[in-house]
Amino acid sequence: MKTLKSLLLVLGMLLAAQSQAQNTPKKESLPIDKNTNCYIRYYYFPNLQAYFDNLNMVYYFKDKGEWMTAPELPTNYGGYSLYNKARVAINDYDDERPYELLHIHKKKFPYNSKGRFTNNSTASYD
Repeated sequence: MKTLKSLLLVLGMLLAAQSQAQNTPKKESLPIDKNTNCYIRYYYFPNLQAYFDNLNMVYYFKDKGEWMTAPELPTNYGGYSLYNKARVAINDYDDERPYELLHIHKKKFPYNSKGRFTNNSTASYD
């Protein structure tokens, strides 16, 4: 009886792991920008100076001067509505560390309390 329970437990764990692996998005499923031929993988939030990774479904944000990765923003972002304010699709970078381009994105997409931008692409680094 113990062997049967152990076998069922292991089988359940394997099925759960397999279903989790199938739910992870693949890079090829992301949209591609036709001008830059890059995947549209990241969104930049100018008000937070943070990024969202559509592939891994995590946020990149600074905490105490260091870049952190988490599935949700920390509570110190104080109820910021991600869908109510501006976010910018990063269409020219699909590598692993978008925060290395923060200095460029801050200049190109400065904080705007109204959430509007005149230029909504990062195709050139002027």
